[in-house]
Amino acid sequence: MKDFGKLQYHFRPKKGWINDPNGLVYFKGYYHVFYQHAPDHEIPWKQPMHWGHARTKDFLHWEELPVALTPDRPYDTGGCWSGTAIVKDDKLYLFYAGITEVSTVAVAVSEDGIHFEKYQRNPVIATFPPEGGPDFRDPAVSRIDGVYYCVVASGHPATKTARLLLYRSEDLLDWTFCSVMAEWEKSKYAECPSFMPAEEGCLLTASVCPLEKEHFFSVMYGELKDGRFTVKHRGQVDKGPDQYAGQAFRDHLQRNLLITWIPGWKYSGYASADIGCMSVPRELKQENGRITAYPISELQYLLKDEDPCLQRTENGFIVAREGREPLVYRGEIRSLKILRDAYVAEIFVNGGEEVFSVLL
Repeated sequence: MKDFGKLQYHFRPKKGWINDPNGLVYFKGYYHVFYQHAPDHEIPWKQPMHWGHARTKDFLHWEELPVALTPDRPYDTGGCWSGTAIVKDDKLYLFYAGITEVSTVAVAVSEDGIHFEKYQRNPVIATFPPEGGPDFRDPAVSRIDGVYYCVVASGHPATKTARLLLYRSEDLLDWTFCSVMAEWEKSKYAECPSFMPAEEGCLLTASVCPLEKEHFFSVMYGELKDGRFTVKHRGQVDKGPDQYAGQAFRDHLQRNLLITWIPGWKYSGYASADIGCMSVPRELKQENGRITAYPISELQYLLKDEDPCLQRTENGFIVAREGREPLVYRGEIRSLKILRDAYVAEIFVNGGEEVFSVLL
């Protein structure tokens, strides 16, 4: 078995399984990163999903904290699945998908950002509307123009569309369904959305699972009007091949940051212990119709022009992956930066117009 080594810059828990980033937020002087977690197992689905928790001030030095959410209520016995976080009145609210025979939306609240109490009247959204389907999860909560919005990922089996469903609230606890805000044809469902203000309009992201193709991660800048999101600019900045479930959030510096899970579902059980981790945070920007994702300024000193894992070719580059097909890139390269950390490489082409997250 390959010696994977120890990651230096990419967070992963000391033990247990990790997947989707959840609840990314800046609160009381720390960046908080929650994540899907099986604390007692190195492969998934041996126990219902919990929310693991870590915090950092610089994305280099991490403090692993106690598990934030445990599936211990009748509405989440099947797991506390993915969701997001929001700060209101100096309290931290976690919104998550409570899983039983049906999927619901539940909330937990904390004053210190470490100890969470589940809302007594959970679930705050009890089931999917006719416009959705049984795949109903991953609530993304934000405040835009004084209104709280919750975007829930779903699918609509009758029309074979992936959908994002929009809810609104005045107080974060009582929610009203508004509309289908975005959809994709010939798809099973969407997952892991993010929704927030941007420099112009709003930023919306989602992982989309087509019927007959590989999933893709869509980043969209546009405008929310009358319950519908109108896309002005669209991109797929992280093209994998070894990542999934990116989540974006807006920090206290008004930066929209993206963190994704490396290496993705294909590698459950790939090694004797789980090798999953969080990517470094990438700042999302839109300039002249081009969407980029590039490491935050605090981490750019880690970027290199070359690395033994990457071989330049006449029209691109090749990255070897042990026991698997190599990553082959063909195209114009105006700039190329690599962030290498043990068995993970993050590759940024042309200032982050294209990003590749690779398990070596």
